[in-house]
Amino acid sequence: MNFNVRGAVIHNIRNLSTQELQDLVQDSIQQGEEKLLPGLGVIFEVIWKNSSPTQQQQMIQTLHQQLSNQPAPSPIAKL
Repeated sequence: MNFNVRGAVIHNIRNLSTQELQDLVQDSIQQGEEKLLPGLGVIFEVIWKNSSPTQQQQMIQTLHQQLSNQPAPSPIAKL
């Protein structure tokens, strides 16, 4: 079965208000569920593709700084 994740995410969020989009992003991050990561990835892709090279560089700098300050959680699930 072939499922278009990008298409499904965009279809589900395309008519949300700015407040609803903000709530969606904040709730997805706060919940921390793995199943929400693909949706956040699609949202980031839309932002990236519609950002100037300067804005993209700022995002990369912020990401780099924040990742280097974060302890890396173990990729192995705790039982």
